Amino acid sequence: MIGIIGVITIFVMVFGGYLLAGGKMGIILKSLPFEMIMICGAALGAFLISNDGSAIKHTMKDMGKVFKGPKWKHEDYRDLLCLLFELIRLARQNPVAIEEHIESPDASTIFSKYPRILKDKEAIALICDTMRSASMNYDDPHQVEEVLDKRMEANLEHAMHSSHALQVVADGLPALGIVAAVLGVIKTMASIDQPPEVLGKLIGGALVGTFLGVFLAYGLVGPFAAKVSDVTKDEAYFYQLIREVLVANLHNHATNICIEVGRQNTPSHCRPSYSELEEALKRNARKLVML
Repeated sequence: MIGIIGVITIFVMVFGGYLLAGGKMGIILKSLPFEMIMICGAALGAFLISNDGSAIKHTMKDMGKVFKGPKWKHEDYRDLLCLLFELIRLARQNPVAIEEHIESPDASTIFSKYPRILKDKEAIALICDTMRSASMNYDDPHQVEEVLDKRMEANLEHAMHSSHALQVVADGLPALGIVAAVLGVIKTMASIDQPPEVLGKLIGGALVGTFLGVFLAYGLVGPFAAKVSDVTKDEAYFYQLIREVLVANLHNHATNICIEVGRQNTPSHCRPSYSELEEALKRNARKLVML
C-alpha cells in the first residue's frame, strides 16, 4: 500500500506542480508515445541483453516486493523458532527419529505444522542439510559456520541480482533520454525554416525525452531497485536466524539457550517477546501431548 501511495504521490506532485505553474500537458502528451517507445524500448533491450532468462523472470517476480514488502512476518519468525526447538529437542532425545523428518520434510509431522516455512525450499534445505551434517558427526562448529556463511553469501548475492539489474536500467535511463532528445533536435533542425511557434513545439517535444529519462530513472526505476534491495536484505535475516540457532546447537548449548540466541538475533521489528515465544512453545508441547 505504501508503494502505491508513493507512486501516486510522484505523479501528482510532478505533473500537478507543472500544471499549477502554467504548463500545458498537450506538448507532453503529443510527444510521450514516441519518446516512451524510444526510451523504454532501448531500456528493455539493454535489460534483455544483460540478463539471461532466469534472471529476467526473477526480476519481474521481485518487482512485486515493492508493493508486498518482506515475505517473512513477525509470526513466521516465531514459528521458525518453534520449529527449530522441536527439531533440536528430537535430535537430542532420539538421533535416529530425526532422520525421517530431515530426509522427507514434506511428509514430516513437525514441518507440516508450519506450512509457510515448508513452502520455502531454501529454508528447508538449510535446516535439513545442517542437521544432517550434525548427525554424520560433522560437528565442528567453526567449520559448519564457514560452510553456512559461504552458502548464505552466495544465496544473498543471487537474490540481490534483481535489484542490481533494476539499478543498471535506472542508471542508463537519463542517457537514453538524452538520446531521444538528440533525435528530437535532429528532427527540429530539419524544420529550421519553420516559424518560431512551430520550432518551439518541436524543441519542447524533444526536451520531453530528457525529462522522461530522468523522471523514470529517479522517480520510479531507481526507487524500485532500492526497495527490492531493502526487502531482499530484510528477508535474508530469516536464513541468518536458522544459522545462528543451528550453530549454537553444534556448540552443545541447551535447547532453550539455542532458541534464545536465535530470538535475540531476530530483527527488532519481527522479534517475538520472550513470553510470547515461551507461550508458543508451551502451546505446541500441549498439542504434542494430546496427540
